[in-house]
Amino acid sequence: MTAKIIDGKEMARQVRANLKEEVAKLSKGKRPPCLAVVLVGDDPASAVYVRNKVRACEDADIRSIMEKLPAETTEEQLLSLIDKMNADPEIDGILVQLPLPSHISENEVIKRISSEKDVDGFHLLNVGALSAGLKGFRPCTPVGVMKMLQEIGYDPDGKFALVIGRSNIVGKPMAMMLLEKNATFAIAHIHTINLK
Repeated sequence: MTAKIIDGKEMARQVRANLKEEVAKLSKGKRPPCLAVVLVGDDPASAVYVRNKVRACEDADIRSIMEKLPAETTEEQLLSLIDKMNADPEIDGILVQLPLPSHISENEVIKRISSEKDVDGFHLLNVGALSAGLKGFRPCTPVGVMKMLQEIGYDPDGKFALVIGRSNIVGKPMAMMLLEKNATFAIAHIHTINLK
Protein backbone atom coordinates (compact mmCIF):
# COMPACT_ATOMS: atom_id res chain seq x y z
CA MET A 1 0.00 0.00 0.00
CA THR A 2 1.38 3.39 -0.99
CA ALA A 3 1.38 6.16 1.59
CA LYS A 4 -0.88 9.09 0.82
CA ILE A 5 -0.01 12.57 2.02
CA ILE A 6 -2.98 14.32 3.61
CA ASP A 7 -2.88 18.10 3.23
CA GLY A 8 -4.47 19.11 6.53
CA LYS A 9 -3.97 22.83 5.94
CA GLU A 10 -5.86 22.74 2.65
CA MET A 11 -8.64 20.68 4.21
CA ALA A 12 -8.88 23.17 7.09
CA ARG A 13 -9.11 26.05 4.61
CA GLN A 14 -11.99 24.31 2.81
CA VAL A 15 -13.77 23.49 6.08
CA ARG A 16 -13.50 27.12 7.19
CA ALA A 17 -14.83 28.39 3.86
CA ASN A 18 -17.79 26.01 4.07
CA LEU A 19 -18.35 26.96 7.70
CA LYS A 20 -18.50 30.64 6.81
CA GLU A 21 -21.28 29.87 4.31
CA GLU A 22 -23.17 27.79 6.90
CA VAL A 23 -22.85 30.53 9.51
CA ALA A 24 -24.16 33.10 7.02
CA LYS A 25 -27.23 30.95 6.34
CA LEU A 26 -27.76 30.27 10.04
CA SER A 27 -27.38 33.94 10.97
CA LYS A 28 -29.66 35.34 8.28
CA GLY A 29 -31.93 37.75 10.11
CA LYS A 30 -30.54 36.63 13.47
CA ARG A 31 -27.47 37.19 15.59
CA PRO A 32 -24.38 35.19 14.69
CA PRO A 33 -23.46 32.19 16.85
CA CYS A 34 -21.23 33.00 19.81
CA LEU A 35 -18.36 31.03 21.35
CA ALA A 36 -17.03 31.94 24.80
CA VAL A 37 -13.42 30.91 25.37
CA VAL A 38 -11.85 30.90 28.85
CA LEU A 39 -8.11 30.81 29.43
CA VAL A 40 -6.82 30.54 33.00
CA GLY A 41 -3.14 31.27 33.54
CA ASP A 42 -0.40 31.88 31.02
CA ASP A 43 0.55 28.55 29.50
CA PRO A 44 2.14 29.54 26.15
CA ALA A 45 0.77 26.59 24.17
CA SER A 46 -2.74 27.21 25.51
CA ALA A 47 -2.49 30.90 24.63
CA VAL A 48 -1.60 30.03 21.01
CA TYR A 49 -4.43 27.49 20.80
CA VAL A 50 -6.97 29.99 22.17
CA ARG A 51 -5.73 32.76 19.88
CA ASN A 52 -6.18 30.42 16.90
CA LYS A 53 -9.72 29.57 18.02
CA VAL A 54 -10.64 33.25 18.30
CA ARG A 55 -9.11 33.92 14.86
CA ALA A 56 -11.02 30.96 13.36
CA CYS A 57 -14.25 32.39 14.79
CA GLU A 58 -13.52 35.77 13.20
CA ASP A 59 -12.79 34.11 9.85
CA ALA A 60 -16.16 32.29 9.97
CA ASP A 61 -18.11 35.36 11.20
CA ILE A 62 -18.76 33.70 14.55
CA ARG A 63 -18.77 36.06 17.50
CA SER A 64 -16.25 35.14 20.17
CA ILE A 65 -15.85 36.23 23.76
CA MET A 66 -12.41 35.79 25.28
CA GLU A 67 -12.04 35.62 29.06
CA LYS A 68 -8.41 35.58 30.17
CA LEU A 69 -8.11 34.92 33.89
CA PRO A 70 -4.99 35.00 36.07
CA ALA A 71 -3.44 31.73 37.26
CA GLU A 72 -4.51 32.63 40.82
CA THR A 73 -8.20 32.44 39.86
CA THR A 74 -9.99 30.16 42.32
CA GLU A 75 -12.06 27.18 41.27
CA GLU A 76 -15.13 28.91 42.71
CA GLN A 77 -14.49 32.03 40.60
CA LEU A 78 -14.13 29.95 37.45
CA LEU A 79 -17.26 27.91 38.20
CA SER A 80 -19.18 31.14 38.83
CA LEU A 81 -18.08 32.48 35.43
CA ILE A 82 -19.17 29.23 33.78
CA ASP A 83 -22.57 29.48 35.51
CA LYS A 84 -23.02 32.99 34.05
CA MET A 85 -22.05 31.76 30.58
CA ASN A 86 -24.41 28.78 30.86
CA ALA A 87 -27.27 31.15 31.72
CA ASP A 88 -26.45 33.68 28.98
CA PRO A 89 -28.73 33.08 25.97
CA GLU A 90 -26.32 35.04 23.76
CA ILE A 91 -23.57 32.40 24.29
CA ASP A 92 -24.01 29.22 22.25
CA GLY A 93 -20.76 27.43 23.09
CA ILE A 94 -18.25 27.41 25.92
CA LEU A 95 -14.64 26.27 25.67
CA VAL A 96 -12.48 26.27 28.81
CA GLN A 97 -8.90 25.71 27.71
CA LEU A 98 -7.12 22.81 29.38
CA PRO A 99 -4.87 22.24 31.21
CA LEU A 100 -5.97 24.35 34.15
CA PRO A 101 -3.77 25.39 37.07
CA SER A 102 -3.32 22.49 39.50
CA HIS A 103 -5.57 23.99 42.20
CA ILE A 104 -8.60 23.83 39.86
CA SER A 105 -10.32 20.50 39.23
CA GLU A 106 -10.69 19.93 35.50
CA ASN A 107 -13.42 17.36 36.21
CA GLU A 108 -15.47 19.89 38.19
CA VAL A 109 -15.09 22.48 35.44
CA ILE A 110 -16.07 20.01 32.71
CA LYS A 111 -19.12 18.88 34.70
CA ARG A 112 -20.19 22.50 35.24
CA ILE A 113 -20.33 23.45 31.55
CA SER A 114 -23.80 22.85 30.15
CA SER A 115 -23.75 19.77 27.93
CA GLU A 116 -25.61 21.84 25.32
CA LYS A 117 -22.80 24.43 25.25
CA ASP A 118 -19.89 21.99 25.68
CA VAL A 119 -18.24 22.45 22.28
CA ASP A 120 -15.23 20.38 23.39
CA GLY A 121 -17.44 17.31 23.87
CA PHE A 122 -15.95 16.58 27.31
CA HIS A 123 -19.15 16.68 29.42
CA LEU A 124 -20.28 13.27 30.66
CA LEU A 125 -23.54 13.51 28.67
CA ASN A 126 -21.60 14.14 25.45
CA VAL A 127 -19.11 11.36 26.25
CA GLY A 128 -22.04 9.03 26.91
CA ALA A 129 -23.75 10.07 23.68
CA LEU A 130 -20.56 9.26 21.75
CA SER A 131 -20.29 5.86 23.45
CA ALA A 132 -23.92 5.10 22.62
CA GLY A 133 -23.64 6.33 19.02
CA LEU A 134 -25.99 9.25 19.63
CA LYS A 135 -25.72 12.89 18.55
CA GLY A 136 -23.81 15.30 20.73
CA PHE A 137 -20.68 17.41 20.79
CA ARG A 138 -17.48 15.47 20.13
CA PRO A 139 -13.81 16.23 20.82
CA CYS A 140 -12.34 18.14 17.89
CA THR A 141 -9.09 16.24 17.28
CA PRO A 142 -10.74 12.84 16.66
CA VAL A 143 -13.46 14.56 14.60
CA GLY A 144 -10.69 16.15 12.52
CA VAL A 145 -9.02 12.78 11.97
CA MET A 146 -12.32 11.23 10.85
CA LYS A 147 -12.94 14.19 8.54
CA MET A 148 -9.49 13.73 6.99
CA LEU A 149 -10.16 10.04 6.37
CA GLN A 150 -13.48 10.95 4.77
CA GLU A 151 -11.91 13.65 2.60
CA ILE A 152 -9.36 11.23 1.11
CA GLY A 153 -12.05 8.60 0.57
CA TYR A 154 -10.68 6.16 3.13
CA ASP A 155 -13.35 3.91 4.63
CA PRO A 156 -12.37 2.43 8.02
CA ASP A 157 -15.06 -0.28 7.68
CA GLY A 158 -13.46 -3.65 8.42
CA LYS A 159 -9.97 -2.18 8.82
CA PHE A 160 -7.70 -2.57 11.85
CA ALA A 161 -6.66 0.67 13.52
CA LEU A 162 -4.07 1.27 16.21
CA VAL A 163 -4.89 4.23 18.45
CA ILE A 164 -1.85 5.41 20.39
CA GLY A 165 -2.92 7.15 23.58
CA ARG A 166 -5.87 6.66 25.90
CA SER A 167 -6.74 10.21 26.90
CA ASN A 168 -10.35 11.26 27.35
CA ILE A 169 -9.70 14.07 24.87
CA VAL A 170 -8.20 12.14 21.93
CA GLY A 171 -7.49 8.42 22.38
CA LYS A 172 -10.75 7.09 23.80
CA PRO A 173 -13.06 9.19 21.60
CA MET A 174 -10.91 8.34 18.55
CA ALA A 175 -11.46 4.65 19.25
CA MET A 176 -15.23 5.19 19.65
CA MET A 177 -15.45 7.09 16.35
CA LEU A 178 -13.52 4.37 14.53
CA LEU A 179 -15.85 1.77 16.07
CA GLU A 180 -18.84 3.75 14.75
CA LYS A 181 -17.38 3.28 11.28
CA ASN A 182 -17.02 -0.47 11.86
CA ALA A 183 -13.25 -0.50 12.32
CA THR A 184 -11.55 -2.92 14.67
CA PHE A 185 -9.07 -1.19 16.93
CA ALA A 186 -6.48 -1.58 19.63
CA ILE A 187 -5.42 1.14 22.02
CA ALA A 188 -1.74 1.33 22.96
CA HIS A 189 -0.44 3.70 25.62
CA ILE A 190 2.51 4.45 27.86
CA HIS A 191 2.08 1.18 29.79
CA THR A 192 1.86 -0.97 26.65
CA ILE A 193 4.75 -3.46 26.66
CA ASN A 194 7.00 -3.22 23.58
CA LEU A 195 5.08 -0.26 22.17
CA LYS A 196 7.62 0.21 19.36
